[in-house]
Amino acid sequence: MSPLPIPGASTLSVYIGLRFLMAILGVFGLCTVLIFMVDFVEMLRQAGKYGSVSGWVLAWITILRLPAYTEILLPFAVLVGSIGALLMLARKSELAVMRAGGMSVWQFLRPGMVVALLLGVLSTTVFNPLAAGARDRAERIYAESFGRESGNLTRGASGPWLRQDGADGQSILSAASARRRGTELTSVTAFVYDKGGSFIERVDAKSARLEEGFWVLQDALVSGIGRQPESYGEYLLSTYLTPERAADAFGTLISVSFWELEDLIYVAEKAGLSTAPLRTQYELLLTRPLLCVAMVFLAATVSLRSFRSGGIQTMVVTGMVGGFGFFLFAEISRQVGTAGLAPVWAAVWVPIFLAILVSVTVLLHQEDG
Repeated sequence: MSPLPIPGASTLSVYIGLRFLMAILGVFGLCTVLIFMVDFVEMLRQAGKYGSVSGWVLAWITILRLPAYTEILLPFAVLVGSIGALLMLARKSELAVMRAGGMSVWQFLRPGMVVALLLGVLSTTVFNPLAAGARDRAERIYAESFGRESGNLTRGASGPWLRQDGADGQSILSAASARRRGTELTSVTAFVYDKGGSFIERVDAKSARLEEGFWVLQDALVSGIGRQPESYGEYLLSTYLTPERAADAFGTLISVSFWELEDLIYVAEKAGLSTAPLRTQYELLLTRPLLCVAMVFLAATVSLRSFRSGGIQTMVVTGMVGGFGFFLFAEISRQVGTAGLAPVWAAVWVPIFLAILVSVTVLLHQEDG
């Protein structure tokens, strides 16, 4: 039987949707402020340890890093915000009035689902590219200010090391930080060998840029056995490294936007590189809208009980524990997919469909019960 028509349903849907939106944005904003404070304190600590940097620069770096840190918090914000919105509606007996007017749980959840879906789409298509660009800029400013890579974004104590071959022989290259998918490096150290494998020289440079067939090292200091160090404004280091392999060696997925991932996967496949991490990241971004909708379903399973019946605190704690359990399960599944132990699509999509299936089953039981 179709649900009864509700007078003013459109206005009511907008009201419910705004409640969801304000609650979700409130939780997201609170988390953002907390992360900013923690990260800014860490920046102050690093400024005291590695060199004096002005407070404005530290604050700007922290702001630029915020989107990359807060991006993954959206599903959590949707979960907590949806629980809060539904509890507020229940506390004021508005849900009871809606039910008495003939609205089913699916009708008053629909506005929240639409809001979550739109937030997920905007997060993937707009917020993610902005976060990737801001994070890349933050790394550059950090490297210029401190002369080293950010401790929170590093891949190792001394950066990754790469053995490469070139027309003049082999070399071992290291960098404190990388941007533009590994084609621009800062604080570079290179150990150069001839074609016979004998050590020739060490090169320390402020930065490096990958061109076709060679690295262009800026402000380089070249030292070798039995000779005085020499300075060069530009120093060329031969390499057979391609931009795609540089991205695999030095790049980070968090600095690659959603719109670049598909092309990068194609190029990596042509280059014979492993695409599991790239595919996993791409699938995660594709599923984010559906994940946000799943969080609304999960929130509804623990937020529809009347305040008069009691046990609200227990239900909320149960919902939060269930949410953390889901995120843990999804992360384990993601790692399995990244390691190549399961198809990437299954590792990413299956946990979300399971969460929706379980939540809908519980809601159906509550409606019938």
